[in-house]
Amino acid sequence: MNYPRRLLALAAAYSLLFVAGAHAQAGGPWNNKQCAVVLTYDDAIDVDLDNAVPALDSLQLRGTFYLIGSSPVVARRLPEWRQAAKRGHELGNHALFHPCDGSLPGRSFVTPDNDLSKYTVSRAVSEIRTNNTLLTAIDGKTKRTFAYPCGDLKIGNVAFYDQLQNDFVAARGVSAGLQTPAQVNLANINSYMINGQSAEYLIDLVKKAQQSRTLLVFLFHGVGGGHGLNVDLQAHRQLLRYLKAHEKDIWVAPMVEVAENIRGLRQPAVK
Repeated sequence: MNYPRRLLALAAAYSLLFVAGAHAQAGGPWNNKQCAVVLTYDDAIDVDLDNAVPALDSLQLRGTFYLIGSSPVVARRLPEWRQAAKRGHELGNHALFHPCDGSLPGRSFVTPDNDLSKYTVSRAVSEIRTNNTLLTAIDGKTKRTFAYPCGDLKIGNVAFYDQLQNDFVAARGVSAGLQTPAQVNLANINSYMINGQSAEYLIDLVKKAQQSRTLLVFLFHGVGGGHGLNVDLQAHRQLLRYLKAHEKDIWVAPMVEVAENIRGLRQPAVK
């Protein structure tokens, strides 16, 4: 090998080592595992504390619970939410009153007081920030994620989350899809809404995430009842058991931790 070629080879080797080092420093795309799975539970309902949290705790898995601040289950069972947070579950923000756009088709359930289409942007932002204050009073944390009520992103033509970018690590939407770190939109993270699907369906989604090395977010409401959108208790248990049995390959973490990891991957490497 002549001298110039040797220099080029050394430079190439150094470059590969630098990239590998930066990648390792960031913990790999999914904490050095095949994929990431986030288990999210919406609306602050009794079955969250009665069924979902105990099932997760029994296998030492952690999830994200998106709380509606005005939910009576928040007030009535506040010490239990606080204990769940201490065990590593994220208490996410699902707005103070869960306003949805009542002008859209199929929204007859939306009351005039909670019709997002009648909100101003400043009102929506103020209520969401008020809910953050409540959640911080419960868990003492200042970093968390947001979930769009009903998946509604806009008031009129205005994306209201644009004013909340500095208040949250990320926001979860309702559009289904598996995504690589580069594909994830931290202002509207994809999720699979579950309503009656089998354990086989849930586990197959995880296997697809493993194969494609992507992020998979589950969106649950009722777990074993308690909501019109529901997952069977046994199907939920089987999913959790699969995740636990394959934890060496699957990173299961709250949304805030996965979103922070993605943010870290997007930071320029320190030279």
